[in-house]
Amino acid sequence: MEFEAVIGLEIHIELNTTTKLFCNCANHTDSPPNTNTCPTCLWFPGAVPLLSDMAVDKAALVALGLGCELQPESSFDQKVYYYPDLAKGYQLTQAQQPIACGGYVEVTNEKGTPRKLRIHHIHLEEDVAKLIHEMEGRVKISLVDFNRAGVPLIEIVTEPDIRTPHEAMEMLKSLRNVVRSVGASECSLESGSMRADANISIRPKGTSELNTKVEVKNMNSLRSVGDAIAFEIARQTAAVNGGEAITEHTRLWDADKKVTLPMRDKFDVPYIPEPTIGTVRLTPERIAHLRTLLPELPAAKADRLVKEYSLSNVEALFLSTDADAATYFETLAGDGIAVKTAYHWLVTQLMPLLREQQFEVGDSPVMPSRLAQLLKLLTNDEINANAARETLAVMFHSTKSPAQIVEEKGFRQLSDTTLIDSLIETVLQQNQAAVADLQNGIGKAMGFLIGQVMQASDGKANPKLIKERLSQKFNK
Repeated sequence: MEFEAVIGLEIHIELNTTTKLFCNCANHTDSPPNTNTCPTCLWFPGAVPLLSDMAVDKAALVALGLGCELQPESSFDQKVYYYPDLAKGYQLTQAQQPIACGGYVEVTNEKGTPRKLRIHHIHLEEDVAKLIHEMEGRVKISLVDFNRAGVPLIEIVTEPDIRTPHEAMEMLKSLRNVVRSVGASECSLESGSMRADANISIRPKGTSELNTKVEVKNMNSLRSVGDAIAFEIARQTAAVNGGEAITEHTRLWDADKKVTLPMRDKFDVPYIPEPTIGTVRLTPERIAHLRTLLPELPAAKADRLVKEYSLSNVEALFLSTDADAATYFETLAGDGIAVKTAYHWLVTQLMPLLREQQFEVGDSPVMPSRLAQLLKLLTNDEINANAARETLAVMFHSTKSPAQIVEEKGFRQLSDTTLIDSLIETVLQQNQAAVADLQNGIGKAMGFLIGQVMQASDGKANPKLIKERLSQKFNK
């Protein structure tokens, strides 16, 4: 029997607010352990929570960016369970009345077919403390860091519309792009500011029922999400084909062994309305104001870049995922740099140098205006591509103009036809075999000879002029 997977995601995203969700403690989880705590986030008796307006606004912006419907009223409940990372015995979450419902993300599946993957709802909740497991001699101990307790989270719960690991990964990418674009979170799976759990079941292909699902946790990269889902689909398929019933439980992804392992049985927990936090009300005026704060969203930006600059869909999609990169590109193009040249030098030359030196595009020491000056020297044949790359590397550590660097380093391109003809004559005399190949129509000999002339000129000769003079010589 042929099966298909039915997959839903639960994505937790840490909001980058200044303070925690219900108190004024700093939202810095990387501070020394237990330094950002107070009676409220530790939930001591008598402490009164105060809901962060910034957290509500950032959650609402994410919801609007994803096309969700913001609810006029939402509320918090106590999710009651006992675990060492939850000292008070319950977590505050919007279980009954979430802040937003509906919405969707558009992805392209493996066959290139667009698919609309629906969102069920988005709710606000507080994060729990962090457990650190260590060895003290031969004894295993667990330490608790409450810096993370009370950090504001949104949980995005999808409909079970996802069918493949590829679609799950693409959905996470799209969600991440929207959340980053509205400035709500860094959304890093690796650092934990974005965490994804997958609920996976299988059913005979062509049917519509929802069968018993298994939850998979502990996936800290996009690749891990795809690998874990693929393994779990294969595991469940083998189990069903072997006559084994699927039971509802939670499993952990082991990235080293590339397998999912049983963690615990699933259990229902009670939800009790939280009496100390009032109803969250979003007025039409507040929602209208939040809409004015929305930036150009990634999908709209990609469409515009294709229309305005004739970029390919792949190029536009790449730029739309990084607002700073898109702005840098558009500044270059607006400064008179050809579109293809601007894109190529930004993506293949500048951005690798930035990553190497741990800069973001928005913090680049080489401003768009300076790179435009360099590219104009290249376009005007004053320097060649090799010299341009060397000049760009120097610009990271120098405030001098590209033209000054070119002069000081002797990078200016050699375009004297008399000197180039002299170099060509010397190269031809030293490479008679290549000359014969070129005379016999072997095209790659031309590239070899151009390279030899470039080498003889210490890389300074104009390659276009070399090719032109060589062609003229052999055409005669």
